[in-house]
Amino acid sequence: MHRSGFACFVGRPNAGKSTLTNALVGTKVAITSDRPQTTRHAIRGIVSRPDAQLILVDTPGLHRPRTLLGERLNDVVRTTLAEVDVVGFCLPADERIGPGDRFIAEELSKLPKRTPKFAVVTKTDLVESHQKVGEQLLAVSELADWAEIIPVSAVSDFQLDTLAGLLADRLPEGPPLYPDGELTDEPELVLVAELIREAALEGVRDELPHSIAVVVEEMAPRAGREDGLIDVYAHLFLERDSQKGIVIGHKGARLKSVGAKARHSIEALLGSPVYLDLHIKIAKEWQRDPRQLRRLGF
Repeated sequence: MHRSGFACFVGRPNAGKSTLTNALVGTKVAITSDRPQTTRHAIRGIVSRPDAQLILVDTPGLHRPRTLLGERLNDVVRTTLAEVDVVGFCLPADERIGPGDRFIAEELSKLPKRTPKFAVVTKTDLVESHQKVGEQLLAVSELADWAEIIPVSAVSDFQLDTLAGLLADRLPEGPPLYPDGELTDEPELVLVAELIREAALEGVRDELPHSIAVVVEEMAPRAGREDGLIDVYAHLFLERDSQKGIVIGHKGARLKSVGAKARHSIEALLGSPVYLDLHIKIAKEWQRDPRQLRRLGF
């Protein structure tokens, strides 16, 4: 008997959803950052087991939106929740349950009863004692009637295989939905743009991450190069001219560092040397502008 289907990780921003997805898949399919709302798309990672194929959907953090972008990210989450076979609600072990968690628990209570809901207590490696983990598990248990409550750590690999097995057990019977060995169905252009944004998020001021968007305009092998060099031309969009100096840095040092880090990650993804041409553009107040949001893929 073989099972296959979709499981969705939800949680407030920075609850460890993307790190957990990457750890279960065994490779990087979703970018990570300590900045809230790093994830902006529903990213699918594929876990193939002998008895099941589990497609994990990592979603943006569900939150009370302040911009049109925030509203659309919440729409992505709610649409995903309506389509998956099982839901995992991620709550960090090292943070108290707050209003944001209760807001999400209330959202999950609106799902059909036939959809199993797991509480996944993440980041247990950041808690100094088993007692603290136990206290968090007890607090989580009072939020809702969960099908499973399971503590995990993506960093130390604690109970990841157990979590994957429990999720797989809740999937419907059926053949694999993707070929064996495939790890994601995200287009390479999207993955490359996300890797550039991940590099750009590192070390920026708190108010800037939400204003950064990346679009890959062109990506193709360079003609006549036997080493398979790939040219990547990308635009990094900001909302205001005043933000350019933060991203560029003193004499361009920060932008150069972003390019070098992004190029290294892209080469690891594509398995080829990469020439990255990165330019900054201003799209004024794009988070609140429907036309700009469509242009940037939201």
